Amino acid sequence: MIEAVLLISFFIMLAIGLPVAFCIGLATLATLLLSIDADPAILTMAQRMASGLNSFALLAIPLFILSGVIMGQGGIAKRLIDFAKCLLGMVPGGLALVNVLSCTLFGAISGSAVAAASAIGGFMVPEMEKEGYKRNFSAAVTATSATTGLLIPPSNILIVYAIASGGVSIGALFIAGYLPGLLVALSLMVVCIINAKRYNLPKSGRVSFKEFAMAAYRAFPSLFLVFLVIGGIIGGVFTATEAGAIAVIYALILSVFIYKEISLSELNGIMLKSAETTAIVMFLIATSVGMSWLLSFHDIPTNVANALLGLSDNPIVIFLIINLALLIVGSFMDMTPAVLIFTPIFLPVVAALGMSPLHFGIMMVLNLSIGLCTPPVGSVLFVSCAVAKTTIMDIVRPIMPLYVAMFVALMLVTYVPWISEFLPRFFGMI
Repeated sequence: MIEAVLLISFFIMLAIGLPVAFCIGLATLATLLLSIDADPAILTMAQRMASGLNSFALLAIPLFILSGVIMGQGGIAKRLIDFAKCLLGMVPGGLALVNVLSCTLFGAISGSAVAAASAIGGFMVPEMEKEGYKRNFSAAVTATSATTGLLIPPSNILIVYAIASGGVSIGALFIAGYLPGLLVALSLMVVCIINAKRYNLPKSGRVSFKEFAMAAYRAFPSLFLVFLVIGGIIGGVFTATEAGAIAVIYALILSVFIYKEISLSELNGIMLKSAETTAIVMFLIATSVGMSWLLSFHDIPTNVANALLGLSDNPIVIFLIINLALLIVGSFMDMTPAVLIFTPIFLPVVAALGMSPLHFGIMMVLNLSIGLCTPPVGSVLFVSCAVAKTTIMDIVRPIMPLYVAMFVALMLVTYVPWISEFLPRFFGMI
């Protein structure tokens, strides 16, 4: 009864167009009202939302959001694109590969797939069209490759998972995301190369060593942010939250004083934009924690775990079922609430079958990243379509091979734990 009320009310509100955070919060409150009296229900919901935000680790999120906004407006997109062109422009389908690499690098630095799709796509889609690439294919490449940066630190969604899992090291998750993120990028590049050879797409000429050195020199300060954050965490110099503060200071120095792309008068607008984004994310987290508590209170995670383990004791089958379920969830729900709600449901299942919480976290984030470029709620897909001035229906065909590539990468990450766990083990973090 409780499960039915929660799910039905949630999907009804989602269908009528309410924001996801309101759907989660109101569905949870409606279910509580049926369970207990009005005053205790409202008080309980408020308490759970407040306690959900009472976490030191969550301080890293607004800091990384602020550094991402600064870097997003600090002129790094063009520098990364120039660097990527020097690396890959001479390969068949070079501009498509440049798009993938630029989105991956920018997404990792800014921590935002939407920002990567907007900043890189806004420049690369017209450039690719000039070189003979179809606009719809260019939009599809932008949408899928923009999500790869979510696995490569600094990543806010990995911080959210660390909190939802109740103990996984944020630093270990950051390190674990590198190889899976690069694997997804390489998978997308394979599709781009095949497409280039099939349609005989052009490649750029070779660049001189001087041009390469200049492009690398211009891009290095931006790329160094990733090494600064991860190096400090691995070396024990600062925590993930402190790394967020370091990232803000570095982004400010780089964008205001070195690149000089941001003036001091623009900082008010940047702070306001960061505050708005932080408020949205925190409200999503608060309502999702409330729903997660309600599910746990009614033993729904335990019931789901028992039901799944009752279907089969074969890890291959169960992991595939969980992946398919998350793919469906990701196409309808934003990543943050999905991680907070479904981590306590599926984590006990995979743990019983021998999958580590760190491995599951990387698998889950990669899985839900696919949902960002999948209709009907794929925010990155909508941004890419807007930038390319095309429609979702028009890019369905060119994006399908890229979906396949991402799914293959997901299956490799799921069934080969080494991909996620090698680097954390190498650095002694697990």
